[in-house]
Amino acid sequence: MKKANSALYIIPVLPSTDINRDLEWYKKYTGFTYVFGDKGYAGLQREQLEFHLQFHHGNEEDPVLGSVMKIFVSDIKPYFEEFLERGAIAEDKLRMNTPWGTHEFGFYDLNGNAVFIVQDI
Repeated sequence: MKKANSALYIIPVLPSTDINRDLEWYKKYTGFTYVFGDKGYAGLQREQLEFHLQFHHGNEEDPVLGSVMKIFVSDIKPYFEEFLERGAIAEDKLRMNTPWGTHEFGFYDLNGNAVFIVQDI
């Protein structure tokens, strides 16, 4: 079987019940800023990282189902210190030398999406 070599990047899309509210939250607590979109869909970026938010009504026909996003970085310490200063996390959230070979910390956004910052070791 021939191996695929053309993968470029991945852009997670997280559910949101209020795009404008969530854009402000991500800007304040994570440094991700709005780059495009409307009231139903928006793209956010920080450095070369990007993810999107998609509006959901949060009802039976259009439920909000929490997602998990992992952002891999080469040095977790500056991110941890920044997110701690922003108030996105508590000091006890940094997990060093996990059994699966990472340093990492995580938090939930206002829609219950889990966001992890991860450094492979």
